[in-house]
Formats: sequence, C-alpha cells, structure tokens
Amino acid sequence: MIAAYSATSQARVNAALETLFIAPSPELARLYEAMRYSVMNGGKRVRPLLAYAACEALGGKAEQANGAACAVELIHAYSLVHDDLPAMDDDDLRRGQPTTHKKFDEACAILAGDGLQSLAFSALLDPRLSHAEADIRLQMVTALAQAAGPAGMVGGQAIDLGSVGLKLDQKALEYMHRHKTGALIEVSVKLGALASGRAEKDELKSLQTYARAIGLAFQVQDDILDVESDTETLGKRQGADIARDKPTYPALLGLDAAKAYALELRDQALHALRPFDAGAEPLRDLARYIVERRS
Repeated sequence: MIAAYSATSQARVNAALETLFIAPSPELARLYEAMRYSVMNGGKRVRPLLAYAACEALGGKAEQANGAACAVELIHAYSLVHDDLPAMDDDDLRRGQPTTHKKFDEACAILAGDGLQSLAFSALLDPRLSHAEADIRLQMVTALAQAAGPAGMVGGQAIDLGSVGLKLDQKALEYMHRHKTGALIEVSVKLGALASGRAEKDELKSLQTYARAIGLAFQVQDDILDVESDTETLGKRQGADIARDKPTYPALLGLDAAKAYALELRDQALHALRPFDAGAEPLRDLARYIVERRS
C-alpha cells in the first residue's frame, strides 16, 4: 500500500519541483543546476508524502498540497546541502551521489542552499502550486519560518554541533532532535492539513501529536541504521555519527532499547490518529514505514 502511494506522491511532487528550476537568465544557469541537483538526485520524499497525506486525511485533494510539499522538500534539501559542507559534517556522499559541494564547489553549494531556502517560501505563495486563501497562506509561511529557523531546525543543528563528544541524557537528546529533525516533519503535516482548507483546532492538535511522535521516531531509526546498515544502502557514510562521536539513541539506550523506543513512538502516532477515518490510512502507513525503513 505505502509503495504505491509513495510512487504516486513522489511523481506528483517531482513534477511540481521541476517547474521551479528554470534559470531566468544564462548567467544563473550553474546556480540553478546546483539547486536542481541538490533536490532531484533522489530521496524518499517523506516530508512531501506527509503533507499530501495530511491534506487527504482532512478530505482535501492531494494537489492542494503541492506548494506545501515542494516547500518542505526544498527546506530539507537546503539543510542537507549545508550540513554536508566541510564546516559542518564534511560529507562526500549523499543519496549515493557526490554531495553538492563535491559536484560543484563550496561557494556554489552555499549559494544553492540559500536559493533553495528562499525558493521554499516562494513555493507556498506560487499560484501554480497553491490555491489556499491568503490568511491560510500566511499561517503556512509563518509555520514554515518557525520550523526551519533558529527556533526549529537551524537551532537543532546548532545544538547538534555543540554536542559532539558530549554525553547527553535522553531529555537533552530528544530536545535536540525535536528541533533538528522533528520540527520539519511536524510542519510538513501541519502545512498539508492547512492546505486542505478544512483543518479544525482539534484535528490539528491530533495531527501535531502524531507528527511529534513520528518526528522523533524518524531520528531514532536513523541512529539505528547508522549502526546496522551499510553505506551502499544508506546512500551516505555508514557509521558517520559514531565516527564523529555524536550522541545517539543506540549509544545512550542500547540498540535493542532504541528499537523498542522507535516502536513505542510509532504506536503513539497511530493512537493519535484514532479520531480519523480511513482517509488517514496513508498517515498510518507512513508511521509504520518510518520505523521499518532500511535507508
């Protein structure tokens, strides 16, 4: 079930994303090439899938969430481009391909990331991708800015860089990851819900509970895969977090306990969706997929 839904959703968001990478002049061709490379060189598109699924769970049509789906994928891609830089994680491989600064150069990668970040907000306002009312678009832009900025993803990355070599307790580790990874996953669900035009307060609250659980589960599973998987399967260096002496859930809890915690978070997410009917089945499937994936 999730494979078919993923394939359809990936094709939908990829088609929408392609419309955004047309250079307005020859002088900008290389920058747009680097931006396109950073986004279109693979990826599971989990965040766009969540946006589409949340929209449909509330009775909207998937196409209504095209702007939201593009926006969260662009923010995600920009964060990876910058995270891979020598000043950050210094990675050479991403999605089985050379990282953007290796394919192009460091300066071009920085500018590509900057471009993708601003393009994300444009996507939310692009009439080709979103037909939401003006007040809803304002809510969406505000939510994305909070989730992507220093109060969310960027703040989490800052905490992560400052935690190398430290022994964090579980509360501190979760605080970091609810920002670094969880904030963008949470806002993916929220933006999709808002795009439906049918989001009520109680529904948004239930979806937030769901998203907070899967946001943390995603990171726990990432940490597990960093131990158990291999570079070819992951598409990035296996064991990189261990090599950098970063705090992880397997290191803190033990591998078996980390796996049990991922399943507990999955169950929390599924419990939060009890008020929803069969229209939320893709969200349920995504919760299961997040803790079962191997890359």
